[in-house]
Amino acid sequence: MTTINRQIHLVSRPTGEATADNFKLVEATVPDELQDGQVLVRHHYLSLDPYMRGRMNDTKSYTAPQALNEVMGGGTVGEVVASKNSGFAVGDKVVGMGGWQEYQLLSGDLRGTLRKVSTEHVPLQAYLGAVGMPGVTAWYGLTQIIAPKEGNTVLVSAASGAVGTVVGQLAKVRGARAVGIAGGPEKCRFVTEELGFDACIDYKQHTDLKSLSQALKQACPNGIDGVFENVGGLGLDAALQRMNAFGRIALCGMIAGYNGEPIPLQQPQLLLTNRLRLEGFIVSEHMELWPQALTELATLVGTGKLKYRESIADGLAAAPEAFLGLLKGRNFGKQLVKLI
Repeated sequence: MTTINRQIHLVSRPTGEATADNFKLVEATVPDELQDGQVLVRHHYLSLDPYMRGRMNDTKSYTAPQALNEVMGGGTVGEVVASKNSGFAVGDKVVGMGGWQEYQLLSGDLRGTLRKVSTEHVPLQAYLGAVGMPGVTAWYGLTQIIAPKEGNTVLVSAASGAVGTVVGQLAKVRGARAVGIAGGPEKCRFVTEELGFDACIDYKQHTDLKSLSQALKQACPNGIDGVFENVGGLGLDAALQRMNAFGRIALCGMIAGYNGEPIPLQQPQLLLTNRLRLEGFIVSEHMELWPQALTELATLVGTGKLKYRESIADGLAAAPEAFLGLLKGRNFGKQLVKLI
């Protein structure tokens, strides 16, 4: 019996905000017989991440744009359901970049494209979140750029998201004070009461620079030593006003401008007068550090010392709307799509 592989393709590029019309659900078939060296993976979960919005544009960036009329790219976890590759057996749990589809057929040397993982202590879907790319992103920006010392104050924007939740907890492990910015009282309570941040500011209650800067002053009485920036815009402007000399900014994302909006800094001179270090980074360019990061993250998750939360959409067809909701902050924690 022929197996149908449902896929979501990017069929048009957005002008301004992305819409569901930019995507199309299509069907393809899975070969009945594999060739030597091939592996067939049935995806269990699909990862939705903010970086995907940038790839929808046909503009120069750190990676090639998403091709039109092809499977939308993205991280996946799943199970090997057929194999003619000596490195993988039926039943192996794997993580890869399978894209927005239910199955993926891979061929040849799969080193670096498909990785076997253990679910003995870490749930499979966590390899797309706290023990996956978002977790390593948090680990790299915190440890390699901010490098907090005990007693430092670290500010995290989008603190209830997949990356931000990990940043604050890793900062606490290192003896730093963790302060988050999140949207709404429920998210802020989660950040402080469940994750252990020292404070969390609801940006929806502070919609101008003066108000947000004052809130940061109260939450960070000793100033800010490190900023993990996921959003840009008003929050970064307010943080710059409160940073201590020689502070470090790990620039991970600028979601405030993902739809093409300008996001100028209001007081860029503060970078100079406070001798601040601002460094953008792309975590996939630092693969040599992934094993070290994943070892720490898996240990913390496996022992219950690193907590996380997930928003799960049901079924591949729900992926576009879930993705659009992610861009508007409707998700709570890591946004996943359950495919099986």
